[in-house]
Amino acid sequence: METLLDIAQSNTWLLIWPEITLGILALGLLVATMVCPKWPANRFFLISFGGQLLVLVTFITLWCCTDFMAKQESGFGNLWIQTPRHQWMRCFLLLSALPLNWLGTLYLKSPSTSGLAAEFYAIISIVTAALMLMVQSQHFILFFVALETAAVGFYILVSYSRQSALSLEAGLKYLILGALSSAIMLFGIVLLYGSASHPGLNPTHMGSVDALHFDHLGTFIAANGQHLWVQAGAILVVVGLAFKIGVFPFQIWIPDVYQGAPMPTAAFLAVGSKAAGVFALLHLVRGPFSSLDFLLIPLLSTAAVLTLLFGNLAALSQRNVKRLMGLSGIAHAGYLLIGVVAAFTVPWAEAAVGFYLLTYYLGAFAVFGVMGYVAGSDESSQELLNYSGLGQNQPFLATVLAMGLGSLAGIPPLAGFAGKLLLFLAGFEAELYGLLICGLIGVLLGVYYYLSWIRDAVFALREGTTTATSTARLAAINVGTAHRWIWGSLAAGTVVFGLYQGGLLHLLLP
Repeated sequence: METLLDIAQSNTWLLIWPEITLGILALGLLVATMVCPKWPANRFFLISFGGQLLVLVTFITLWCCTDFMAKQESGFGNLWIQTPRHQWMRCFLLLSALPLNWLGTLYLKSPSTSGLAAEFYAIISIVTAALMLMVQSQHFILFFVALETAAVGFYILVSYSRQSALSLEAGLKYLILGALSSAIMLFGIVLLYGSASHPGLNPTHMGSVDALHFDHLGTFIAANGQHLWVQAGAILVVVGLAFKIGVFPFQIWIPDVYQGAPMPTAAFLAVGSKAAGVFALLHLVRGPFSSLDFLLIPLLSTAAVLTLLFGNLAALSQRNVKRLMGLSGIAHAGYLLIGVVAAFTVPWAEAAVGFYLLTYYLGAFAVFGVMGYVAGSDESSQELLNYSGLGQNQPFLATVLAMGLGSLAGIPPLAGFAGKLLLFLAGFEAELYGLLICGLIGVLLGVYYYLSWIRDAVFALREGTTTATSTARLAAINVGTAHRWIWGSLAAGTVVFGLYQGGLLHLLLP
């Protein structure tokens, strides 16, 4: 058992400098708004974006040019672990925060929100840092504290539009269901801790191991995997994560929350939060829960099938674009679960999940970026009809939208196609033939509603849907040069990673 001195000597703060820097950046933004309350929202954006970009560039430089970030490290009494896979996920979450700042500039144009810019950007940094700590967790205490820190930030961000009844309603729903999922997960953690600490189940290790540490817990579960309380605890922890990811039947909050939340928050939930939840689930099933494969494989496979079918079928008739993105995000959670299930038996399936997350990042942020421009002042009621004529009035935005939606649909040669192909290959190697059939059905359904959106926005004006007012509104949209570079880069990325995946897969594979 480690002594307090051993734990204190393992407090290697330097290894979590990105998270610390993001925390300092958030505090700096809050201090700036008190010292300089009349600063325009654009100045807070520059501080936030510049700080996060500097952290990301420094992180990548250290990772690529030295072995400091590449070797396996742990610290703080083995509360967290850093391997190349964990470094990749930290980099992904940092990368996810950057487009949120640009979406924030569109959202914070409103007079009712422009005075809250500093707090908005500060919470983004805090939530990003919390998610980064969560994905490195090797102990359930750090895991739960980091997860709840991020959850509290999301509760605020979802209800950030104080003048909008839909935003406040979405915040309340997310708070209630988020608290319920946290309680379920905490109950599961307690069951596992109690079982691993019970002298009747673990008599030889009483007082010598930490029952909440993933390594020690994994050893205990491997020896007692048939015990009812052990299985119940593991299932409850997985259920708690399923809420965060949006897995059926715990996805009911997603359409309402996405519709009411500000556009940057919906994008953060769709990409950053989902990615962190999937990686955490993958870390658990490859770690302490790996010996429960006989229980979790059928459970997660059933959840994947229902998630795929619900998300795609519900999206077919949806006209509100924010709800549509939420429902399609549920379907993408189903695809990711194929990779999670395959990871029990196929080692490289974890790399396929990582690559799919990147393709989803590119497609989803490209679409949310265009939505931020087309939304105007009433983004919650934005429907597909609002995109009629986009190709004629805003060809750049229409191109970015088409590339993003095409990648999400899995149309070759875009990145989404390569991502789905890798997941399906992992599922085939794991002999998950039923999951593959459902996945292919989901792809066909997804192609229908994604291409319907592309058709309306790019290729044709549906008769009777376009008015002089809507045409004038689209024509009045002004996309700045910097924004063109940001959203254009995302669209270009869907082509680059669709044609070439070798470098990234080499980084993700062991």
